[in-house]
Amino acid sequence: MRWENFFDDLEGQLAAEWEAERAALDTEAERLRLSRVALRERLSVLIDRERTGGVPAFEIVDGTVLSAEVTGVGSDWVALDGGTAGAVVVPVTAIASIALPHEDVLRSARPAAGRTGLSERMGFGFVMRDIVRRRITVTVHLTHGRVLSGTIDRAGAEHLDIALHEPGTVRRAAEVTGHRLVPFSSIGWVRLDGAAALR
Repeated sequence: MRWENFFDDLEGQLAAEWEAERAALDTEAERLRLSRVALRERLSVLIDRERTGGVPAFEIVDGTVLSAEVTGVGSDWVALDGGTAGAVVVPVTAIASIALPHEDVLRSARPAAGRTGLSERMGFGFVMRDIVRRRITVTVHLTHGRVLSGTIDRAGAEHLDIALHEPGTVRRAAEVTGHRLVPFSSIGWVRLDGAAALR
């Protein structure tokens, strides 16, 4: 009888050790999985988000806080739509932080179904070239706080050319007050004036 208790006790200890080891391996596997998750993947989950009690608030490196819904995510940019800011494109590198409800923080950290949309492969330059093609007037907010309003004439590999004119006016030679070359690395966010949200 004592031997039966002894073996039962050993079996219980072994089962507990195996369970603890398996839990440790699961925890380590989850840490490894999370170490491979990119911010843009987490932002992609927010596109079709279910209401959980709040709109994300994006703090941009220029100090601006944009409370807006995520409408699109590219390889290095996010499209936002909401409130008085309207349709906005933000380079991922210009995001200082994102305030989310805790449920969305947790949901965005979970594995999501693979999104293979074309927009997820498009870079910030591609979006800027599309804005050039559409001749949309924009307001470009630079990372150091300066604001440029006008029409983007050209978008290169890592910069754009903007013709400056008053917001709400059409780009005409007589309306242009100057031109600027702007490296993408200096852009905090771009508001599309009078344009529909990017999707």
